[in-house]
Amino acid sequence: MPVVARVVLDSPLPQLDRLFDYRVPAELEDDCVPGVRVKVPLRTGARMSDAWVVEVVAADAADADTTFAGELSPVEQVVSPVPVLAPEIWSLARAVADRAAGVASDVLRLAVPPRQVRAEKAWLARDPEWSPPSVTAGPVAGYAEGVLEALVTDHGRAAVAALPHPVALHPVAVAPSPVALHPAPAPAAPEPGPDPVWVPGWAATIAQAAAHAVAAEQSAVVAVPDFRDVTDLERALLAVLPVERVVRFDAKQTNGARAKALLQARSHAVVAIGNRTAMYAPATDLGLIVVWDDGDASFVEPRAPYVHTRDVALVRAAQSGAGLLFVSHARSTDVQRLVELHWLDEVAPYRQPTPKVIPTVQQGGAEGFAAQARIPSTAWRAAREASQHGPVLVQVASPGFGTGLVCAECGERAHCRVCGGPLGQPHRGATPQCRFCGALAVGFRCPTCGNGTVKPVGQGAQRTADELGRAFPGTRIVVADGSRPLDEVPARPSVVVATRGAEPNVPGGYACVLLLDGERMLAREGLRVQEDVLRFWTGAAAKGAPGSEVYLVGIGGRLATAMATWRLDVPAHDELVDRRALHFPPAVRVATLTGTDDAVTAAVEALGDTLVGDVLGPVPVEDDPVPGTVRAIVRFPYAHGAEVAATLKAEVIRRSSTRRVLPGGNRRRAAPTLRVRLDDAEPFAEV
Repeated sequence: MPVVARVVLDSPLPQLDRLFDYRVPAELEDDCVPGVRVKVPLRTGARMSDAWVVEVVAADAADADTTFAGELSPVEQVVSPVPVLAPEIWSLARAVADRAAGVASDVLRLAVPPRQVRAEKAWLARDPEWSPPSVTAGPVAGYAEGVLEALVTDHGRAAVAALPHPVALHPVAVAPSPVALHPAPAPAAPEPGPDPVWVPGWAATIAQAAAHAVAAEQSAVVAVPDFRDVTDLERALLAVLPVERVVRFDAKQTNGARAKALLQARSHAVVAIGNRTAMYAPATDLGLIVVWDDGDASFVEPRAPYVHTRDVALVRAAQSGAGLLFVSHARSTDVQRLVELHWLDEVAPYRQPTPKVIPTVQQGGAEGFAAQARIPSTAWRAAREASQHGPVLVQVASPGFGTGLVCAECGERAHCRVCGGPLGQPHRGATPQCRFCGALAVGFRCPTCGNGTVKPVGQGAQRTADELGRAFPGTRIVVADGSRPLDEVPARPSVVVATRGAEPNVPGGYACVLLLDGERMLAREGLRVQEDVLRFWTGAAAKGAPGSEVYLVGIGGRLATAMATWRLDVPAHDELVDRRALHFPPAVRVATLTGTDDAVTAAVEALGDTLVGDVLGPVPVEDDPVPGTVRAIVRFPYAHGAEVAATLKAEVIRRSSTRRVLPGGNRRRAAPTLRVRLDDAEPFAEV
């Protein structure tokens, strides 16, 4: 009986975002299985398109599902017999694209790397009898007895507060693959065990929870924001699991390494770790999904359909029934909403010492005017004493020498002559450079007074390090920022000046932590400024050793109280209450419509009044490269999400299918007249 393959085309065109039926020739039936790459004709035999096979059915079953009465075109070629698209990943991509009014092939590009022949040959030649070492998981230290283990075993859903200090994991002896055993003489003396591995508390929490899933021969998928977190988590996992059970899906990997990891994850139960793309990793009997620090901006996918990793995790957990853990120090408002809906349970460390956070503003009576200094005297004395016997962490807001440059004569702010951005200096005496475009301001002249000299204002990481170097003679000063990344510094006397998010680890933790420039961090415009600042502070405070002091400089009020008491769910609750009153996300869902005036207006009219709560705009978009572009923001309840997404996608397809080729012999099509992005909070940063 003839066989029909249903394929999804590798095309970003929204009008092609559906399954197409193709006849499978007899000579390709053995290799044309679900998940393989194929080439199929598109409209004419001379135009070929890459595709993935989603399912293979008999011809009579295909005829029952379609009204097409003609002859199907045949599959041209099976590119590789190795199935790279797992059925659950296709279901995930389809659901994620539908939720975001996007195209499934855009999601599949994140999930499936380009073909790598060497990795496929190695996978085909693997030993089918080989099995990785078994795993025995112990209790998750620091939490109420059996609570987190039960959540993992019973596939529960929870918002987990990470351990707030570095943890020493003792590597376990893992039995190798089964081998022939021979009698051996007893050793004269026991060999010393391996040294403990110091990892952040959050990494230890996730590693031990993932070990419970692997011990039950179930896979786990863990997504973290950046490469530093991937390194920390991998070290923690390798301390409790054999190396064969840990697979990386990292943006810094080559395509060959990504292809090898994808095939390895489909072979046996593993822990797949990485950044955004790790959430699309295939898994054998998925049992656990973990997202660390879901509020980090790195989880926002910059390419269409712009789906946040948190939303991908929620969709995959609903489809697979796996356990779901959101682990963090400071909770995001999105997770807080799910907790208040009782969709997530709250899990916190059990009788664990919390960081000793001291807000210096609350010591104003004893400090006097010294409390207004960048580093108050109490924090200064504590850092000086701690630097005698261990490392001290100083977190600052900005890299470089200063936060900006001004004219030395009139005080006018110095701006770039190319793009108008602010000028800065990476270090003392360096040529002024634009912070936006990087252009060097050689021969700068003030447009107001004509003076050619500038002076720095504010204090960046380098200037702070210079001042601390003079104040702490004989002490090693280390600078860690985006241009000088450090993963770890030794546990010896030193002062580490780091920008937010770039703080290196220390075995055992820092002896003291200073959190500076908090008022500058909070002065930034944006909807999630408070959430971001709390994440920066708690991430740095959690790197301190147990019992170490953390000084929060220049900040008082409810944020300082939340830090001092380590009740980090309170600011998230208060922020969510304000969002509900203002109808801002995540209290409601939003859709941003950008395009021509008639296209945006037609899309809003297509939604009607029954689906949306209210519409903001349309208003002109001044910084858009296409003249006449407008933008409208549609706010709607979560219950109408599927209908709104389907309606907007239909409008995008209608507008895209009516585009014409540009005149003048140019074969390039005109720009899209309608662009849709769901759950984008950036437009509210301008409010």
